[in-house]
Amino acid sequence: MRVELYVEEYFYELSPTTSVKIGDTHARITPETWENWFNNWLEILHPQIPPAPSYEIGLRLTDDSQIQELNSQYRQQNKPTDVLAFAALEVDFPQSEEMLTSVPLYLGDIIVSVDTAQRQAQQQEHSLPTELAWLAAHGLLHLLGWDHPDEESLERMLEQQVRLLNAIGITIDIE
Repeated sequence: MRVELYVEEYFYELSPTTSVKIGDTHARITPETWENWFNNWLEILHPQIPPAPSYEIGLRLTDDSQIQELNSQYRQQNKPTDVLAFAALEVDFPQSEEMLTSVPLYLGDIIVSVDTAQRQAQQQEHSLPTELAWLAAHGLLHLLGWDHPDEESLERMLEQQVRLLNAIGITIDIE
């Protein structure tokens, strides 16, 4: 299984201080790191996704202004948010056999506000890369149909996010 991830940093390059500890090393979140994370996450979530030879996901790192525009336009909430996910698949998405074996399956786009992520990282007392990974994992789950309309489903989703971050060597406490 392979993920084609398109990372777009809308407003600026992440500063050199946005490094994440993975094992015993520090690494900047490069497009290759993002792609490795998403590949790892999709391996874990494989039973929950339609079969395909590869998958395509868009990841946009943006600012509060841009995400507020999107949040207002698509969710009628005129305020910034941390992450938005725009799923491309419907539950009964018709696909031909040829499509399933020849082209990447487009799962959708994840948009993350780095401004909001920075504030949340400070509030949660962890690094910006940890928060960005947390939000990207949350967005991915939304692309795959997860939702949290009630407290019980939110708890299940948060537990799955912890599992995904643990799989890439990031420990996070959600208490």
